Amino acid sequence: MITIQEWNAMSGKEQTLWMEENCHASKSSLSRRGTLHGVGVNDTSYCATPIVGGKQVMCPAYKAWQNMLNRAYSDKIHARYPTYIGVTVCKEWHSFMSFRKWWMEHQVGGYHLDKDILGDSLEYSPNTCLFVPQWLNKFTNDHGAARGEWPIGVHFNKSAGRFHAQCSNPLTGKREHLGLFDTPDGAYLAWRARKLELALELKHLMDAIDLRIYTRMIELSRNAK
Repeated sequence: MITIQEWNAMSGKEQTLWMEENCHASKSSLSRRGTLHGVGVNDTSYCATPIVGGKQVMCPAYKAWQNMLNRAYSDKIHARYPTYIGVTVCKEWHSFMSFRKWWMEHQVGGYHLDKDILGDSLEYSPNTCLFVPQWLNKFTNDHGAARGEWPIGVHFNKSAGRFHAQCSNPLTGKREHLGLFDTPDGAYLAWRARKLELALELKHLMDAIDLRIYTRMIELSRNAK
């Protein structure tokens, strides 16, 4: 066996392969496996939650699969995050091993599974998902200003009596102040212009992940309200 320090030093893919080679599940444990949320089938031959160095660990591929199914089918998650209500997982990925095969080919350390960047699908599937860095998630979810009744990126500055435009920079994590405007539309247009500028500045990073992302970011920025 390995130490927990050696385990932690491995990449996610290395951890998954190590489990497959060294953590064979017994026939009795295999027979006791149920389904996750009534749909997910853990059809691997290894134990996905073994003890390593005295601590229980989890196969990274299994953790990603479990989290995905939780977002789609867990009532507890839906109560906390209502935006996941209606989300499903394609039948192919009800099988853990089927998801694991795709995960091994596409997973990037430190990136997160996303189904929204390439489209507006409510389904997790090989055609809708990719792994993306946190900054890209932040780019698509610009909540840098208090929305209220005003467009995205706009709030009313009471002391100035004008509309304030702000835009979050996903790389710096800071809100950029774009100025004061007489109308909410003027402030919104300033936000949109800066958002499109940021997309162009980040295009080389987006292209390195997937060539479809930049076009999608332009579409989302132009249509955001």
